Amino acid sequence: MAYVAVEADERLEEGPDGLEFKSFLGSNAGGAQPTSRNVGRGYMTDAPSRKTPAGFWSVEFYQPYFDVDTITVLQRCYTTLLPWSSSYLSTFSGGVDLYGTFWVPTTLILALFMSSSLAASVASYLSAPGSEYDYDFALLGLATTIVYAYAFGLPIGLWLVLRYLGVGEWGIVDALGVWGYALFVWIPVSMLCVIPNWIVRWVLVGIAFGLSGYFLVANVYPILASADAKATRLLIVLVAALHAALALTFKIIFFSYYVVTDTGPGTDPTP
Repeated sequence: MAYVAVEADERLEEGPDGLEFKSFLGSNAGGAQPTSRNVGRGYMTDAPSRKTPAGFWSVEFYQPYFDVDTITVLQRCYTTLLPWSSSYLSTFSGGVDLYGTFWVPTTLILALFMSSSLAASVASYLSAPGSEYDYDFALLGLATTIVYAYAFGLPIGLWLVLRYLGVGEWGIVDALGVWGYALFVWIPVSMLCVIPNWIVRWVLVGIAFGLSGYFLVANVYPILASADAKATRLLIVLVAALHAALALTFKIIFFSYYVVTDTGPGTDPTP
């Protein structure tokens, strides 16, 4: 019988350390991220999905602006009534929110309808005791149109004009916040206008016009003054004119009711 000498493999002589086992499960079998070879199979991705920035028209874009507590909203509402306060010009120092921007005008709509209806019913009773008063629910729709058009339409329009003129330091959320909170003073004024005295109502409307108008000018004029074109500052005149028109509209539509008394035959009734 013949024997053939076979040379030993050097890798075998190295012992167990020289052996190498290859895994067919991939280098990420231990829980690491999947490799790019799995991408083509349609059930794995190379890396965890990254959240892209939310667009302007998406709900996620506005979610941070509603992340505000009630105390902050109430403090901002209260500050708009104190133009002499040291924190008056820093009302939105912590960032503008859309929570108060929406609920202040909405509350004002309900306050206008309820207070005007109550005052009109009281005036009707004092003028003719025992007579029935029919509530005018058309005032609710009218109040909604006027308040929302002013609180949302006007700031958006001004923001578009400023963008066209190249004034990019003011965001649309900032504009909505200023106009929304500026309407807060009209809520207590609308309730106080239930008082059946036309002089008191005119005084209250004048106070509300002055406080809310000053808040608008204090926040809007610095933005207009930052524009290169000096004529841009004239937009503050338009803002003041529209604000005065709003005050007169409130007075005529919602705060015009009188107690009519008959002084006797042959004389005209006096309010």
